[in-house]
Amino acid sequence: MGNKRFLSSALALAAAGAAAFALWPNINAGTDRGAARAAATPPAMPAPVSTVVKKTMPITLDYSARTEALQNVTLQVKVTGYLQSQVAADGADVKAGDLLYKIDPRDYQATLDQLKAQAQRETAALDYARGNADRGSKLMQSGYLAKDPFDQRMSAQQQAEAALAMDRAAIRSAELNLSYTEIRAPFSGRIGRNQAPVGTLVSVAGTVLNTLVQLDPIYVTFNPSESDLAAIEKARSAGTVQADVLLPGETQSHHQGHLAFLNNVVDQATGTITARLLMANPDFAFLPGQYVRVRLHVGEERDAMMVPQAALGSSQLGKYVYVVGKNNVAEQRIVSLGPTDGVMVTIEKGVSEGDQVIDGNLQKLGPGTKVQPMPH
Repeated sequence: MGNKRFLSSALALAAAGAAAFALWPNINAGTDRGAARAAATPPAMPAPVSTVVKKTMPITLDYSARTEALQNVTLQVKVTGYLQSQVAADGADVKAGDLLYKIDPRDYQATLDQLKAQAQRETAALDYARGNADRGSKLMQSGYLAKDPFDQRMSAQQQAEAALAMDRAAIRSAELNLSYTEIRAPFSGRIGRNQAPVGTLVSVAGTVLNTLVQLDPIYVTFNPSESDLAAIEKARSAGTVQADVLLPGETQSHHQGHLAFLNNVVDQATGTITARLLMANPDFAFLPGQYVRVRLHVGEERDAMMVPQAALGSSQLGKYVYVVGKNNVAEQRIVSLGPTDGVMVTIEKGVSEGDQVIDGNLQKLGPGTKVQPMPH
């Protein structure tokens, strides 16, 4: 009897062990499938986004250009003499009328003093001749002087007047020569490198002292193609054509000018026309002969779709952007680009106002990637 109960217990334990062993693989399989599903669903990728905005976009034409001085003169002398001093240092910025060089003035001062003394003598002679003529006139009226002696007195007066007039003209000439011993700036600008050391005997034969260029305002010369001429002329008919001038490496302009000259012929060899801006240059940031870029404003494009340039990607199909789509899934859209405005670019086709474009982590994205939008 006891043996039967022992056998029944052993069979029950064996059956429970077999059931547990059979259930164990199913438990492990369920755990593995849950882990696989968790691994197959990665977390959403954080993605900085910007909203497509609609704004009025300026229409511009870009050109390479070169700056030119309005005035550029060679400083020369009008009198002969020894160069006494250089008042303005090489490369100095000067105002109109500033003293630049000085020639030894002693010879010219002596000539002027001599002519002034001679004029004083002629003035005294004229005073005597006038008095003598006045007395002769009274004597002639009373019959005590013949006409011929009276005519002689009048002639002497006229000769004295002419002599004094010549002396005064000579004095003005001498004063001019004396003033020429001081070379002054004819306009505001910057002088260059001195070419005549102090002590040089300079003459009117062509001695060059220096050069002076005007820096403010300054010209910016460029050559638009004849295909752009219609747009430029249309802008000119609407008013003053404004332009931005950028130094090499600049993306934002800090200097503006306006179209001041458009040539009347097209160069047949190049198909271009010469144009020129007039630009204020108070800080002397530009020097003549410098290469710059010109951005000519010829119109406006209203309701342009703008996105950051950082949102653009490139592929064999062209430029594209990623847009946050339904359920925060990244959608790749091929776009057509228009003009740029700083860090923004015009999208002519491919996006709509209000779309959220992803402008960061583009290298980690692909079509269909789950993203977590993060507005700036």
